Order: sequence, then C-alpha cells, then structure tokens
Amino acid sequence: MEKKDHTSLLESHGIRPTVNRLLIVKTLASLRHPVSVKELEDSLLTLDKSSIFRVLTLFREHHLVHSIETGEGIVKYELCLSRHTEGDDDEHVHFYCERCHRTICLHDVPVPRVPVPEGFSAEETNVLVRGICDRCLRL
Repeated sequence: MEKKDHTSLLESHGIRPTVNRLLIVKTLASLRHPVSVKELEDSLLTLDKSSIFRVLTLFREHHLVHSIETGEGIVKYELCLSRHTEGDDDEHVHFYCERCHRTICLHDVPVPRVPVPEGFSAEETNVLVRGICDRCLRL
C-alpha cells in the first residue's frame, strides 16, 4: 500500500492524516497480522506507547481497526478490510497459539451471529480459538 493509499484510507474513515497516524496505518498494513501496542512500540521507535494508544483508540472509534483480546490481558489490533465508517463488515474468527503467542486471522471463517435477549443490542462479537498453530505443531 502506497502513502497515497494510506492517506485515502484514513480520509475514507473520517480521520485527518497526520504523520503519526500515517506511520501507524502503514505499519499495521505491512505487518498483516494482529499486533499489540508493545509490538507496535517495538516497530515504531519514534513513537511512545501513549501516542500509539491514542491513535489506535481513534482508529477503533472510526472502524479502521479491530481489537482482539487474547484472554491473557493483551489486546491486539489489525486493520479492517472494510472501507465503512459505520461498522465492520469484515469480522472474522482469530486463532491464538498458546506456544508462540501469535494471533492469526481466519479470514474465511466468519463470526457467527449470536442471538441476544430482547431489549439488548449487540455491538460487537469477538471469537478467539485457542490452541497450537501448525508451525508449532511441526516443531
């Protein structure tokens, strides 16, 4: 994805492109898997944790990133493939490897619809499958 594409991606989600925002969206696009704030901080030596977190919070509010909770107190983020600002239409299941701690997108496995009681309004559903990935099983 080129800089022009990063800028248009931010703008299509109603986000003003700044240097920090462009840097984070470029990094997320290049990594191609969900990453934690710590992993982004390690990749982006010019930004501190609070700056990264503020940008990710903005991205989440504008449906530019998904957040995935691994169940171990770690939240990982990935770019949404959708270009919609009202919601996410590319929700998918994630797999968390308990050996190598990678979180893997299962793009071809949609999140199932979960019925909620009358009077409730579901805003988001996350499905995380935990186990051992194929790479770790071969070791």
